[in-house]
Amino acid sequence: MKLKSILPIFLLIQILLLKLLSFFPEWIERYYSNGLYKNISKISRITFGYFPFSIGDCLYGILIFFILKWFWKQRKTWKLHWKNNLLTVLSFLSVFYFVFHLLWGLNYYREPLFEKMNIQREYTDADLLAFTQKLIIKTNAIQHQITKNDSLKVVFPYSHDSVFQMNLNGYENLSKQHSFFSYNCLSTKKSLISLPLTYMGFSGYLNPFTNEAQVNDLMPMYNFPIVTAHEMAHQIGYASESECNFIGFLATIKNENLYFQYSAYSFALRYCLGNWQMRDEKTSKNLLKTINPGILKNYQESEDFWNKYESPIETAFHAFYDQFLKINQQKEGMNSYSKFLNLLINYSDEEPLSL
Repeated sequence: MKLKSILPIFLLIQILLLKLLSFFPEWIERYYSNGLYKNISKISRITFGYFPFSIGDCLYGILIFFILKWFWKQRKTWKLHWKNNLLTVLSFLSVFYFVFHLLWGLNYYREPLFEKMNIQREYTDADLLAFTQKLIIKTNAIQHQITKNDSLKVVFPYSHDSVFQMNLNGYENLSKQHSFFSYNCLSTKKSLISLPLTYMGFSGYLNPFTNEAQVNDLMPMYNFPIVTAHEMAHQIGYASESECNFIGFLATIKNENLYFQYSAYSFALRYCLGNWQMRDEKTSKNLLKTINPGILKNYQESEDFWNKYESPIETAFHAFYDQFLKINQQKEGMNSYSKFLNLLINYSDEEPLSL
């Protein structure tokens, strides 16, 4: 039997095996996420981390070029040779699917942080209100400490490359408290496709094949540390978006630099405010009145930036990524990003976050 016929069958076998593996998260946690993956990620980050530019972005560009070239070359053969062409496509998908899961994707099936850290899953409106009020006090204090003026927005003074290095400080401090959040071998890059990423509505992504954390360098700088820390959480083997928001927040507030702490606290506060806007508009308006105008100016800065690039492309890619997340063990899809409040609020009850 030809390889072209075997690989599509292998794709089906992979899908069935992954369904089976989803019932054994402890096995994935032990033998893959804390075993094989640690070695794979270390080798990848050491290999590609030395390059000052994104190798992963380049590889994606080359891959897309050859895919388009193949489709163009085969455009007139689909009627007569549709079966052969379909087998070629399925064979490619089979290999791509296998490599993706081997190098990183199996982390989608690991033990959830809720269980790993014994954190409760639910919270009440009263819990959310108390947490939001504490966040406001903390964020106001840091904003004023930086600017010396409640009405001035925070202007970030560091370069992108400096942020990459300085983020290590937060992860080092966090790992002293939780060793499973240890980060080694820096490989974070400014994405070469930051403009397309912006039109797609994404702040960054992890390349699972090179283990490079790609960060959109066009977004407002005060957001840059928390977004980078989020992508670094993906690098250490956490696939869930809510968990990476949570880990990224913890690593950034553990940073000794005030600007980094502001990035994290203002990020979490914005999620809380968005939550209140959906739950109770009156409470949302009352909370906004207690926030320093300078912080609101930073929020407006972000909103203006993303609105400038809003397009149907963003809607399409968000719909695609929503389905991708749902297929890969994240039933809430894009809403899984905001689920990190479940972790954050209940974690703060167990271990207060210096709020």
